[in-house]
Amino acid sequence: MAAAAASSSSSAAAAAATPQVVTERRGIPAASFVEDVETYLRQAGLDVNSGLAFLQESWQGLLSSAPPARQYKIVEMKLLAQQRDLQAKIPDIEKCLDIVATLQAKKALGEALTADFELSEGIYSCAKIEDTDSVCLWLGANVMLEYSCDEANALLKKNLENAKASLEVLVADLQFLRDQQTITQVTIARVFNWDVHQRRSKQAIKET
Repeated sequence: MAAAAASSSSSAAAAAATPQVVTERRGIPAASFVEDVETYLRQAGLDVNSGLAFLQESWQGLLSSAPPARQYKIVEMKLLAQQRDLQAKIPDIEKCLDIVATLQAKKALGEALTADFELSEGIYSCAKIEDTDSVCLWLGANVMLEYSCDEANALLKKNLENAKASLEVLVADLQFLRDQQTITQVTIARVFNWDVHQRRSKQAIKET
């Protein structure tokens, strides 16, 4: 009984210690490292040129026949664009939170807030905001809604939290994607070097 328990514990520990093979992340397929080039080409039913073309296609997305998720460079450009949008969005949300907090602080003190606002490009006017209980927020698609200061504060904090979480996920996606690009580039080099070695071996046999 004790031996069986020990065996079960050892198996569980081994399973826990065994790294999980990641096959994809959020739709981005993992690249496989090729240990044996000859076996890889044979199992894929490819010659060297076709194999290199497929790998280049997966890395750069040069050919349209590869699935979009397999075209790592194209996916990287999309993710980088999303990252730039979020990196610009987060400071805007934080600025809005600061404005709402300032309005609430001024109201609590019974003071008016003096602010400059843009009438048109390069033309500004001065406004005095007194005892306000609400603000208007742009929601996108030319939509603006009025919220109480407390509602606006809660909504902006939620949006900020979501934007930061999305940015963290994007950073992890980009790291995973770059790892797959590196693996693919290494595989391309291995296939190319294997082909060169095979050609030289055949040439040496002919010369002897």
